[in-house]
Amino acid sequence: MRVVVFGGDGFCGWPTALHLSARGHDIVIVDNLARRNADVELEVSSLTPITPISTRLKAWRETSGRRIAYHNFNVAEDFYRLTSLFDDFRPDAVIHFAEQRAAPYSMKSERHKRYTVNNNVAATHNILCAIVESGQDIHVLHLGTMGVYGYGGGAAIPEGYLRVELLAPDGRRVPREILYPADPGSVYHMTKTLDQLLFYYYNKNDRVRVTDLHQGVVWGTNTEETKRDIRLINRFDYDGDYGTVLNRFLMQAAIGYPLTVHGKGGQTRAFIHIRDTVRCIELALLHPPKSGDRVAIYNQMTETHRVEDLAKLVSSLTGATIQHLPNPRNEAPENDLIVEAKSLIELGLKPTRLEAGLLEEVVQVAKQYADRCDRSMIPCTSTWLRQKQDRPDSETLQLRLNAVSSAQGGERPSQYE
Repeated sequence: MRVVVFGGDGFCGWPTALHLSARGHDIVIVDNLARRNADVELEVSSLTPITPISTRLKAWRETSGRRIAYHNFNVAEDFYRLTSLFDDFRPDAVIHFAEQRAAPYSMKSERHKRYTVNNNVAATHNILCAIVESGQDIHVLHLGTMGVYGYGGGAAIPEGYLRVELLAPDGRRVPREILYPADPGSVYHMTKTLDQLLFYYYNKNDRVRVTDLHQGVVWGTNTEETKRDIRLINRFDYDGDYGTVLNRFLMQAAIGYPLTVHGKGGQTRAFIHIRDTVRCIELALLHPPKSGDRVAIYNQMTETHRVEDLAKLVSSLTGATIQHLPNPRNEAPENDLIVEAKSLIELGLKPTRLEAGLLEEVVQVAKQYADRCDRSMIPCTSTWLRQKQDRPDSETLQLRLNAVSSAQGGERPSQYE
C-alpha cells in the first residue's frame, strides 16, 4: 500500500512510518521539521538524542533494507506541492500528524494560539481539498484526541456519534445520530474539534473516506523498529509544554526530581502506549471505511487513570517524592472519565496495559540520558487564563520556584529572574 505520513518526523509519526515500512508498505514522509524548530524556540531538546532526518532515513535503509522517501514542505501553506505529490505518488492513504500537538504550547501566548489554529486547521483543510482536486480515492487517517470531548460528565463517551431525539413541531420524536458534543479544553483541542467538522463536510459533500482516531495520552518511548539502532530512537519529551504526564513522572523519578502533580491530581486521563498507537494506525489503515460510509471515529486508548494514582504508582516503584503544584490549566480539580473503546479491539488490537516492567523500561531510558536533562525546563509555565499568564500570583510563582530550586540544590532558575 502507498502511504504518505504527514508529520512523519514527530513523536508518533516517526515510529508509525517505520512500523508500516517494516510491514511492506511504500512510505513517503512529509515534514517541515516544525517540531525540531520548536525545540530551538523553547531551548530544550528531547531527552533522547534525535539524529537529523537524513541520518534517520539512512539508518532505516541499513537496518531494514527498505527506503522511505522524504519531502520537506509545509502542508498548511504549500498546497501545490501537496497536489503534485498526490499526482506523482498516487497514495492509497494519508496519515495526518501534521499538526501542532501540545495543549500547553498552544496556550503560551496569543502568537502560539494563532499559530496553532492557522497551522492545524489549514493543514487539515489543504489535505482534504487536495484529495478532492486530485480525483483520487485516498483514505485519510487523522490522529485526533480524546480531549475534544472534555473530561467526564457521568456518561460513557461513545466512539464519535451520539443517538438523540429531536422534537418535531407536531410532537413527534425524530431520531438522529450526531457528532458527540465537543468540549475542548485548550486551543489545541479546539483545532481538533474544527477538524471533525471539516471531515464531516468533505465526507458528506465529496465522499472522502476518513478515519478519525481520538487518542489518549501517549506514554512509552520506543517501538520494536525504533529500538533497532540508536539513530532511530524516538523522541522523549519531558518539558512542561510537550512532555506527557506519565513520561514526565518516569523521567522525574529517574533523575531524583519530585513528581509534579498539578492541583489535587484528581484529573482522570485516557492513556495508550506508543506501541499500541502504531498498531492502531495499522489496523485503521487495513480496515478503511467504504466509499459513501460516514467518517469512522475510534477512541484510541486502552485505559484510564487519575493523575494522583499514577504519581503514587511511580513513587511506589521508584521511591520518588510527590509535590503538588497549582494547576496551570483551566479545568475541574477532579473528573470522571468513562470511554467506549471497542472498535480497535474488535479489529485485533491486544492492548498494552500499564505494567511495572514497561514503566521500568521508560525509567531506564531516562536514566541513560539523564545528563541531557535541563531541570529548569521541567516546570509547566504555560497557563490557560490570561491574567495568570501575565502575572502569576505570588504563591503560585513561589511554589514553581521552590519546585525547581529544590531539585537544583537551591539554585534559582534563570527563567524566573
